[in-house]
Amino acid sequence: MKINLVTEIECDVRVEFITKELLDEHKNKKTLKNGGFKAEQDSICFLHSKKKLICGVDDFENDNIRSAASVAIKSLKSTNYKSTSFNTIKENIKGLVEGIILGGYEFNNYKSTKSDSKLKNIYLVCQDIDFIKKDFEDAIIIAEATCFTRDIVNTIPHELNPPSFAKLAKKLAKENNLECNILDEKELEKENMHAMLSVGRASVHESQLIHLAYKPKNPKKIISLVGKGLTYDSGGLSLKPATSMVTMKMDKAGGCAVLGMIKAASELKLDIEIHAFVGAVENMIGGDAYKPDDVLTSRSGKTIEVRNTDAEGRLVLSDVLDYAQSSVDADYIFDFATLTGACMVALGQYTTGIMGHSNKLKHSFFQAANESGELVGSLPFNKHLKKLLKSEIADISNVSSKPYGGAITAGLFLDNFIKDENKDKWLHFDIAGSAYTESPWDCNVYGATGAGVRLVCSFLQNIE
Repeated sequence: MKINLVTEIECDVRVEFITKELLDEHKNKKTLKNGGFKAEQDSICFLHSKKKLICGVDDFENDNIRSAASVAIKSLKSTNYKSTSFNTIKENIKGLVEGIILGGYEFNNYKSTKSDSKLKNIYLVCQDIDFIKKDFEDAIIIAEATCFTRDIVNTIPHELNPPSFAKLAKKLAKENNLECNILDEKELEKENMHAMLSVGRASVHESQLIHLAYKPKNPKKIISLVGKGLTYDSGGLSLKPATSMVTMKMDKAGGCAVLGMIKAASELKLDIEIHAFVGAVENMIGGDAYKPDDVLTSRSGKTIEVRNTDAEGRLVLSDVLDYAQSSVDADYIFDFATLTGACMVALGQYTTGIMGHSNKLKHSFFQAANESGELVGSLPFNKHLKKLLKSEIADISNVSSKPYGGAITAGLFLDNFIKDENKDKWLHFDIAGSAYTESPWDCNVYGATGAGVRLVCSFLQNIE
């Protein structure tokens, strides 16, 4: 589908958004009401004879326009219409573009017969194109970067393993003029990244550390983005139940998200230097697998007692975070990981958990969440939960001694690998619930959501 910004157009069908209040004033209100249409949020009614698709919204805020546009585009793709138009204004252009692109997203790479929608042209009608054009173009860049992230997450582990992940990163670097550095296992060994190497030891695929950099002239800030890139997670010797292994291709969503973020930042031409670090690893079983009772020495020199090999993402991140801090003197450090099921228990499946020491920085992301349409919730650190990571034989245990507060104790584990001078610069984002869905919601279809990309782009666009 191609989206065009125009002042006027003749097309096959026109989409209208109306509220319950506007329904009573609509010239087709009798037909609509006879059809049972009440203008409730995300409800639709086709008036084929009028060449109209009427969509209900609670109001014209971006969140509701995004959701309604997503419903509309899905419905239109199932028809024989070849073109459609939406009226738009500057205030809701972002929600409209995201609803169309993200709601219309399909991942059918593995279907032998692909659906072929006849809908080819989408027109956004506005009266002042110059006034709205920049917002329109930015919204497309961010939505397409989100879809790019979705594509990687949805790719099966047979195709996307650590070496092919690194190859994909090299391709992105070439296309977007980014610096690229890949560390293979020999180089990881030289860097003493034994926690990360241990997680990937039983895999036939070599672990890789990916570092991409976007460096504009005279950047006003430098930001490091760190992503967990578990291309598949069997749980290791602490083997997951069979049903829990399905969808574990999504355990790389944090790593995929940071690639989507740096892609968007470079295409938006932001005056912010971005470094994206991904620990690409596969956690498998075998005679060489790391074990519960192992003690690992991390890059920082801290020793870690392994009590559960399915708490592997934090082991990878412990080394990658340390490497990122040594490599770049950043103003902010953000890590993204599908880290804990406990985050879903705490916040539900739609919400990203934010953890860290700086309330000011967390507040900035709450504002970014409101702007972007992503949902976030803060999970507070406390000294009592920190004690639960104590090990009797090493510096720290990789899991808590009690089953409660699991998302927070995972964040507190990572905090042990953040240098003192960086404590207030760092935030941890647990996207375990928000990164993947098997039940469509809002503008998210089945599969990967691209969680984090819109959120971080909003933060970067408003950074001071």
